[in-house]
Amino acid sequence: MRNRYGRKGQLVALTLLLLILAACGTPAASPTTPPAAPRDPSAKVTDSTLVVYKSPTCSCCKNWNAHVSAYGFPLTVNDVDNLGEIKDRYGVPSALRSCHTAIVEGYVIEGHVPAADVERLLRERPAIVGIAVAGMPAGSPGMDSPGVQAVPYQVMTFDAAGATTVFASH
Repeated sequence: MRNRYGRKGQLVALTLLLLILAACGTPAASPTTPPAAPRDPSAKVTDSTLVVYKSPTCSCCKNWNAHVSAYGFPLTVNDVDNLGEIKDRYGVPSALRSCHTAIVEGYVIEGHVPAADVERLLRERPAIVGIAVAGMPAGSPGMDSPGVQAVPYQVMTFDAAGATTVFASH
């Protein structure tokens, strides 16, 4: 059977894949925007630890970890070889998947979600499975590299049926 996208489509797909892998495998760059401001400890939403699952070689995941840690969230980081299993276990819809998954107080945090949005989630406690930033948008926490133009992105909610809504726009 012939590929309907042809050789040019295959080259575009391969180029995109290589760019994504390069973003996760390159040494950490210093962010262009400062990390999120730490919370006022007297206004703490939770003492619960974010349990993060990531690839052992992904620098953007390490940068996101630094972002949420600077905001005041305690972390437990687990380097895993098969993130697909983690995402399947926690019901992350395919369209919302990114390079790391975190769990906090029963909620799933997928991808480069700003720490302030995690805090809002824990404060409001909606009846959802979690929130996600699909892919790895430039300018999102962990993907804010010098010389890279930030792009608008959305934090989406998702429920057990896979239904999504916009939680925040950045």
